[in-house]
Amino acid sequence: MATEHPPAAAGKLRSRAALVLIAFLAIAAFFLLTEHTAHVLGVLPFLLVLLCPLLHLFLHGRHGSGHAGHRSKPSQRAQGGER
Repeated sequence: MATEHPPAAAGKLRSRAALVLIAFLAIAAFFLLTEHTAHVLGVLPFLLVLLCPLLHLFLHGRHGSGHAGHRSKPSQRAQGGER
C-alpha cells in the first residue's frame, strides 16, 4: 500500500496564503481599533457589569453541590470549632 502525498508546492501555497490572511486580519484589526477606540472604550463598563454574573456562574460553581472546601472537618464539629 502506497500512501499518496500532496506535492510540496501545495504546502507552500497554503502557508503563504495563511500568512497573507494573518497579515490582512492584523491590518484590519489595527484600523478597527484605531478608528473605533471611543466606541470600544465606551462599551467596557457595560462589559464589566455583564461579566460579573458570568464569573459568578462559572467560578463559584453550582449551589448545593456540596462545596468541599466550605465544610468543616468532622473533628472540628465535635470540638465546637465550626465556622
